[in-house]
Amino acid sequence: MRPAKPVARRPVVRPVEADETPDGPPCPACGTPNLPGRQFCRRCAAPLRTREQPAALPWWRTVWPFRRRVRGGSGRALRRTLLVLVVAGLLVAGFLFFPLGRYVYEDVRDKLGGTREISPTGVTASASAPGHPASAAIDTLTNKYWGAPALGASLTASFRTPFRLVGVVVYTGVSKEPQEFRRGARPTRAELIITTKDDKVHKKTVTLNDKPGKQETRMGISDVVSVELVLREAAGQGEGRPIAVGEVEFFKRT
Repeated sequence: MRPAKPVARRPVVRPVEADETPDGPPCPACGTPNLPGRQFCRRCAAPLRTREQPAALPWWRTVWPFRRRVRGGSGRALRRTLLVLVVAGLLVAGFLFFPLGRYVYEDVRDKLGGTREISPTGVTASASAPGHPASAAIDTLTNKYWGAPALGASLTASFRTPFRLVGVVVYTGVSKEPQEFRRGARPTRAELIITTKDDKVHKKTVTLNDKPGKQETRMGISDVVSVELVLREAAGQGEGRPIAVGEVEFFKRT
């Protein structure tokens, strides 16, 4: 005999129970009424009892070490003391590093800004060879020169209005022509002494190439009122050969 085919059981229809009495609080998510005492909605299963959100912390308690929630009054004096110490430390650091920050700021402005030549209001020399006065070094002519009789002589240019000195250009020798250049003595090392309006003195040693043409020295000093060029070393010296400085030019930031 063959086995009989299995017959699926017919589903039993159960009677619908009476709906819960909707006399409880409505669901905050779907609005369905629920019986009192239920924890979750009978329709969408959303929680019926929402937790109260804590109040937002003030901004100063969101930064370590103040971000930790504590009971009212506990550690308040310590937090205030630490806050005062942090503020005081920032003020001291700003005071100590302000000159460095100011130097970086001015240096960036020097590099990004333009320059323009500024003429001194007067020029003097500690010593000059006959026929080669100090004024010949600022007359814009390189075939005339200030002649220093010996090393140690200095040329001082003064300015009526303080300015930001960004560069000094020096033309050494009696001429820009190579053949004429070798016939005279010319400086190979000098010292720049810059004085500001508050009587501060800045010194910079400059090495000059022994060849004709301009030689530029970059600077970055504010409130300059005078610049002194002191000759320290020279080449081609001899009897009747003064040390020649053809031209000195000064540039300010625009």
